[in-house]
Amino acid sequence: MIEPTFADVLSARTIVSKYLRPTPFIKSTPLSKQLGFEAFVKCENLQPIGAFKVRGGINLISKLSASEKSSGVITASTGNHGLSIAYASGLFGVEATIGAPIGSNPYKIQAIKDLNAHVELHGKDFDEARLWVENQALKKGYRYVHSANEPLLIAGVGTLYLEILEELPDVDVIFIPVGGGSGASAACIVAKTVNPSIK
Repeated sequence: MIEPTFADVLSARTIVSKYLRPTPFIKSTPLSKQLGFEAFVKCENLQPIGAFKVRGGINLISKLSASEKSSGVITASTGNHGLSIAYASGLFGVEATIGAPIGSNPYKIQAIKDLNAHVELHGKDFDEARLWVENQALKKGYRYVHSANEPLLIAGVGTLYLEILEELPDVDVIFIPVGGGSGASAACIVAKTVNPSIK
């Protein structure tokens, strides 16, 4: 994987901003009182899929080659990443297949189907679903989209942190949930470039 850069995040913003408006960034009085410092919340739950990952999906799918788009994409997910790829694929007319483990959240699976992606349930956990997806990508020539190790995904997600720093340039700490790591990677790229003292 080629390591994404701050310049990649700036480039991603030109794409992402065409399809997504900045989400609200609000001070939470109850959270501030509970934590003992000024706490702000970035409302990524208001994205079309209810999660920040859509930013990365849009950036990545928009930049696929014509042959990759015509071949279709495939990815493994238990929910939000699959929603991101399904949503972005719909924007750009790309066929998407999402491999998920048997027993995945039925609401997430239905939401992916509602975005016209093809869903295949395989394996008892994410890793078994991922192995099935990787095999299908090789067998059928799909563009495999890794759930985290994709520079274009990370750069797209980085647009979230650009928005935070534009609204609150003197932020001291950014708390990031960590799953696959695309959000944390993007936060580090943006925050450490703009202000290395941010924790």
